Amino acid sequence: MSKKTAKKKTARRPGTKKIGFVGVGRMGANMARHLNDLNYNVTAVYDVYRPAANELADEIGATAFTKLADVTANADIIFTVVTDDAAMKKIFTGKADNLLTKAAGKTFINCATLSPETQKAVATAAKRRKASSIEACMASSISHARNGELYLMIGADDDVFTKNKKLLDDLSLNLRHIGKIGKAAEVKALVNMVMNINTAGLAEGLGLAKSLGHDLKMICEVFSQTGANSRVLETDADDMIDRDHECWFSASHAAKDSGIAGGLARSKKLNLPLNAATTAQYKRMIELGLGDLDKSGIAELTFPGRAGTKKKTAKRKTAAKKKVTTKKAVKK
Repeated sequence: MSKKTAKKKTARRPGTKKIGFVGVGRMGANMARHLNDLNYNVTAVYDVYRPAANELADEIGATAFTKLADVTANADIIFTVVTDDAAMKKIFTGKADNLLTKAAGKTFINCATLSPETQKAVATAAKRRKASSIEACMASSISHARNGELYLMIGADDDVFTKNKKLLDDLSLNLRHIGKIGKAAEVKALVNMVMNINTAGLAEGLGLAKSLGHDLKMICEVFSQTGANSRVLETDADDMIDRDHECWFSASHAAKDSGIAGGLARSKKLNLPLNAATTAQYKRMIELGLGDLDKSGIAELTFPGRAGTKKKTAKRKTAAKKKVTTKKAVKK
């Protein structure tokens, strides 16, 4: 473990509870920094990538633990910010080491975008160990995490939500208590499904406009004044045009989240063709090695002459050549 003594702060602590973080990537680390700035007692951090945990611990005066059970032992409230369902199940139910070791009385605030079933399964497992759970789905980016301006969708029992509301308020600009555990995950899936569809649609519109020879700045101005306007136009259009895909929300996460929405639709026997097409596009980005780009990178599949369109054309040409060769061989 790595530990560094933080400078003593004169501000009064918001509470006596010790706080831990599991998963200190872009979002988790910045949430921890923000709470540390507010003088919360952030005592424990953990990440499978140990240098990230060590660096954050040195910065904020916490301890970087190498065992999940030690995080639980040294914190009263544990935030989890992991990548997907598999990672979530591992940190809570792993056989060799997990967060539920001696977890009675602890509160877990789970912030990752996961399937509702995984959120409910984790909450049930925690309850068996006499621990509480809050589902705190985030619809925000890295800067919002750093500045305490997250938009949070909360799933929790009323008493658990009320008890932890001040802490959640200090992390967010707005929050909404959706209902019980699992319900916030459903709403988050809807949010990201629509956002991803909008992003894919914008990439296709701008790609077609480029192919037709239009000035893209003019197209964006027209879009902004018509029914083509959207929040994604504001946040992603320039990045698509400039090919500036610095990652704020990755294509791989977009594929995962749209997939969660697709799973919910199948469970209700609904056909969502737009979501299916969008999921396929983001999965294609992963196949092309573009999964770590921001979701705006989907424009690489739609703008003429870019990597995705070039590779697709090349594959078609190769397939066509094979077809011709086969026909010639048959004739001979």
